[in-house]
Amino acid sequence: MREVGGLRPSPEEPSVWLPTKPDLIEVKFIGMDTTQRPGETYVFEDPDLPLLVFGQLSLLRRGRPVTVEGITIPVPRPAGLLLEKLVTDRTGVKGDRDLLMALALLLLCEPADIHELEESYQRLPAELRYAARSSLASLSLLGPMASMPDPAPHRALVAALVARLERAEPAT
Repeated sequence: MREVGGLRPSPEEPSVWLPTKPDLIEVKFIGMDTTQRPGETYVFEDPDLPLLVFGQLSLLRRGRPVTVEGITIPVPRPAGLLLEKLVTDRTGVKGDRDLLMALALLLLCEPADIHELEESYQRLPAELRYAARSSLASLSLLGPMASMPDPAPHRALVAALVARLERAEPAT
């Protein structure tokens, strides 16, 4: 945090830091607790940076970091980030953009990432597995949005993922 200059805490929401220079964007800090179950949320109280901890972020696993202007940034592996986007309940434009982001991640996934996604999916509670498949169904119905991938040419890929996840469902 101290390596990043030009930001100050927002008086309304301490986990959001606002730019002090016009060429920067605001940054929202969120907490991740890998012991937390997906679907659970709590506040981590801290005098400098209180965080809202989202259980869905427990699906993320550390990937290869990237370095931007000398600052190394941890980046999650595609499978966990894709699954997080599919099980997090958002609506409206934000929800549509998250689903299109899930599509962008799916387009970047290698076969090993899809295998990892399937394994993580199988460990989810039934209601979150349903949410993931429901989100993919919604994604297949979305139209194009500016600056986002067009879902129309990729509907067969989305359908194939739904079918794979359905085959991965535990026997009842």
